[in-house]
Amino acid sequence: MVPCFSSKVILVHAGNTDAWFKCVQTFCNPGDGVLVSEWTYPSAVATMVPYNIKPVAVSMDGQGMSSVGLKKVLEKWDESTTGMPRPRVMYIVPIGQNPTGATMGIDRKQEIYDICVEFDVLIVEDDPYYFLQEAPYVPQSERSATVRFINDEAYLSSLAPSFLSIDYQGRVIRLDSFSKTIAPGCRLGWFTCNSTFAERFERQGETTTQAPCGFGQSIVTALLLNWGYDGYIRWLRALASQYQLRRDFILDCLGDEFHLKLDYETSGVWSGCDIYRAFDKAPADVAFNEKLAAIQPMFSLVSPTSGMYIWLQLHLDNHPSFNSDGDGETLEMQLWTDLAEAGVLFAPGWMFSAKEDNLDAPGEGQFRISFSHADFDATKKAITTFGVVVRKFFEEMTRRHVP
Repeated sequence: MVPCFSSKVILVHAGNTDAWFKCVQTFCNPGDGVLVSEWTYPSAVATMVPYNIKPVAVSMDGQGMSSVGLKKVLEKWDESTTGMPRPRVMYIVPIGQNPTGATMGIDRKQEIYDICVEFDVLIVEDDPYYFLQEAPYVPQSERSATVRFINDEAYLSSLAPSFLSIDYQGRVIRLDSFSKTIAPGCRLGWFTCNSTFAERFERQGETTTQAPCGFGQSIVTALLLNWGYDGYIRWLRALASQYQLRRDFILDCLGDEFHLKLDYETSGVWSGCDIYRAFDKAPADVAFNEKLAAIQPMFSLVSPTSGMYIWLQLHLDNHPSFNSDGDGETLEMQLWTDLAEAGVLFAPGWMFSAKEDNLDAPGEGQFRISFSHADFDATKKAITTFGVVVRKFFEEMTRRHVP
């Protein structure tokens, strides 16, 4: 049982992946399982596997990890069939969930926290995208040129509360990083946790990565001292606005290449979300509604409201060569290869799967797209190329069904 702690300690680490490694080394034994979302950050899983610590996938919906799915996993846990004790550690990315881009609200966090109290589970809150929260996407034709935040207070109050804000037992270990807000690769972040855990992490550091690079620490410290608190908040505010601009631009580009039809999802990973289904645009002499009645979408997406990723759900079951036995993984990699050969590199979805067999349901496939780095010209070119490749990939289906 986790003792009750009212105070928190902050301790630096060499980036969130290093921090997660220290959590694994501190809290897990060989043969243990760790609760993770069914789609999750692959390096987090890769950190555990060499120590014979396995991911235990929990179902997701539009807010990320499902509280219903979590309780079902824990209530029905049977050590005799799973071969390992019931998990006592959870790894979760609640804001800008990598790879789906989901943002978890405080009500869902409270539900998950209460379940973790009931089953005595520690929560490792990996939150590098926390300050990159964005407003919902509005199509370009409906968008007005308004300032999102009138001041710093409005920006801060708009941020979703963290698990740490509701932690009254000291069971939350929060991981923050400067890599997504100051500079990628600076390898500097911080734990926020109870004092007992902080002391253990300090000992772990002495025997593993030691302290973060002193040179990097000095640069980030000098920058923050020069900015001051108010300056840093203004920087974060501007950064969030920049990510929203980039998110809007890449979605606008997809809207230029495809007909994006707004729908509402009632099941699966995007349950409860407005979803855009992408169709090839109708020729000038064919009304889109007429075409829509004849064909199926090529992919779907949900506009992220934080972070830097767009998660595409490929409708490979609509590909003409798809068979009922299910060859989605083969088709996913075929399309990925076609895109790579055309000069566009997306992350294939299978690498983010926490499921043991790593397989999708028949006809499913995913890509994760990052909009954090490329400039607008490169982004436009990439999406245009993506449109050409995807249409060619599905062209046999199009020829077969369009009157």
